Amino acid sequence: PAAGARATDRADAPPGRTDAAAGRTHARAPKKPPASPAPPAPLARSRPTLLAVPAITIEASAMDIGLDRSGRLGVPPVDDPGKVGWYARGPAPGERGTAVVVGHRDTRTGPAVFLDLDSLGPGNTVRVARADGRVAVFTVDKVRTYPKSAFPDKEVYGSTDRPELRLLTCGGTYDRGSGYDANIVVFAHLTGVDRTI
Repeated sequence: PAAGARATDRADAPPGRTDAAAGRTHARAPKKPPASPAPPAPLARSRPTLLAVPAITIEASAMDIGLDRSGRLGVPPVDDPGKVGWYARGPAPGERGTAVVVGHRDTRTGPAVFLDLDSLGPGNTVRVARADGRVAVFTVDKVRTYPKSAFPDKEVYGSTDRPELRLLTCGGTYDRGSGYDANIVVFAHLTGVDRTI
């Protein structure tokens, strides 16, 4: 304290503490919540090589995919159910915009890479290793299931001002003739950049 000041005159005295000599009560100023860390700057373009989702024990290699003949988003080959596909004509994970990664929920041979995708929730992380040696770390905002007949293309694929990620797989009810009737979508945004997966 400054010369002549009593310790109980300091602003950081416990709340409600009374300075008996002066007959005053000193209230502590309310604490400010810690500032949120600044979001990382968008990364330069670099293709993804590996995707990890610790909460559901996924670590999968990534391949490039495009659109099929009908203009729909392609998928990894069914005979490689542990692989994920990145839509290579869109932003790369960590780049500004919406990066899209898809994977199978299951195949005729059994469970596949995104079997448990719908068990993720806000706060879970997705880590994407890239060819440039960086790992883009995303935090999940929400997980939604949409009927294929009412899939919100703009909400899922639309451009964004920050680096975001979408993970997609099948969901809903399965029919042997037509397959699943819905899609599960994980929405996440870039919250960090690391060097190891």
